[in-house]
Formats: sequence, structure tokens, C-alpha cells
Amino acid sequence: MEDAGKKMNVETGDKEILYSRAIKAGKRIYYLDVKRNLKDDLFLAITESKKVQPKEGAQATFEKHKIFLYKEDFEKFIEGLSDVIGYIQQHNGDVSAKPAGNNDADDNDASDSGDIKLTIDF
Repeated sequence: MEDAGKKMNVETGDKEILYSRAIKAGKRIYYLDVKRNLKDDLFLAITESKKVQPKEGAQATFEKHKIFLYKEDFEKFIEGLSDVIGYIQQHNGDVSAKPAGNNDADDNDASDSGDIKLTIDF
């Protein structure tokens, strides 16, 4: 896998993944993987990976959670996500949207427009 936040085409290794993007956000990494189902349709697999550091010097592990998003649900998902993010931004003054393409978790610059833009290309 390439550095977090970079797009990549997966040619070898896991033949199931056609395209992948990793987004590093603090102690979490979100993987957006494009896969193909048995009917030859593309879908999005979203994986949250969180590093868990156990006590007493044991080896760190990764806790992973997955959801699968199918093309017939993209529009509804984007509308719902935009709605709830907008609600949070209106009711929680310390949360701000970042400009599209900015994946640096430590950068706190706010977007001037307040609009949320999600782009999923297939």
C-alpha cells in the first residue's frame, strides 16, 4: 500500500481491489477500495483501521471495521452524509470543513464556503 492519502491502482496482490485510496486521520486510516462483485458490478468498500496500543509493552494491533456501499446507494449516501456533516458544522463551532483534496489531519484551516463536496468517480 502507498502512503496514506495517496491514490493507487492495484495491479498485483489482492486482485479483488481495482482502485484504492488511503486517508490518514490521526490514529485512524480510512481505506476506500473499489472492488468488483460476482455480477461484475463495481462497489465501494470503506475500511476504518485504528491502531490499538495494548498496555505492558505488548505488540500493537489494528482494529478494523468495514462497510460496503453499492452504486445504487451512492446518491442517497452522499446526500445523507452531506446533511449530517452540515448539521454538525452548524451546531458545533469547533468543527470546520477542509477544502477538497486536503488530507492532512493536523491542518486546521477552515473552508470559506462551508459547502461539503464529495466526489466518487467510477
